[in-house]
Amino acid sequence: MDRTITSWYSHRLSKEMPIATYGHYGFALMLIPTAAADFLEYERFQLIDRLQPFIDSGKVKVFSINSINNESWMNNDMDPRMKAIRHQQFNSYVYEEVIPFIKTQTSQETPIITCGASFGALHSMNLFLKRPDLINGVIAMSGVYDLTEYTKGYFDDDVYFNSPQHYMPNLTDHVILEQIRRSTHLHIFSGSGAYEAPNSARDFAAILYNKGINYELDIWGSEWKHDWDTWRTVLPHYLGTRF
Repeated sequence: MDRTITSWYSHRLSKEMPIATYGHYGFALMLIPTAAADFLEYERFQLIDRLQPFIDSGKVKVFSINSINNESWMNNDMDPRMKAIRHQQFNSYVYEEVIPFIKTQTSQETPIITCGASFGALHSMNLFLKRPDLINGVIAMSGVYDLTEYTKGYFDDDVYFNSPQHYMPNLTDHVILEQIRRSTHLHIFSGSGAYEAPNSARDFAAILYNKGINYELDIWGSEWKHDWDTWRTVLPHYLGTRF
């Protein structure tokens, strides 16, 4: 399996930001870390190993990016307003730096699918829904889509516009809605075991349904808990059956 690490200094984030790339061909899968984890998290927890058959066969090229959650919503010593600003800076980093990097490593026509588990699921969904002109779909595993679950009671416009549970019911921009509706890969997964939130997945899916957006809501049983064993099973299953 081809594996490279690329890093550059992001002026949007004022720090060095590395990306791990796995593979040589295929659609681009952009992995967003969980919680306060880093760009090698999916490798450390053997999820990349589970994806190796799809990577080696040229079905998918994986780009695992870094998180700054520990400099925003995971930082309990930070002013909430600054957390929101930092979140917006992360979005800009993805749209203005990561997406162009992926295009140079693939092609201008290569589809990009965001993917993440837990907090990474919220980021993945949000990044897709806000810029469906740049991102072609999402695999969201074990997420909640209400950002206030992480903001400890803080709420402002930046929280609202990065909380899909809040902004999607009020989205009326026809162009953006049609771009989202064109996606054939909007996958919402939840288990029903410990620490999973299947009702959050159902509630968000209902919002998409009311907007006429095509999606897959996939709820697994109580044996599937909020843990890496689940995600190591789910993501290869999706790559093998949905793509």
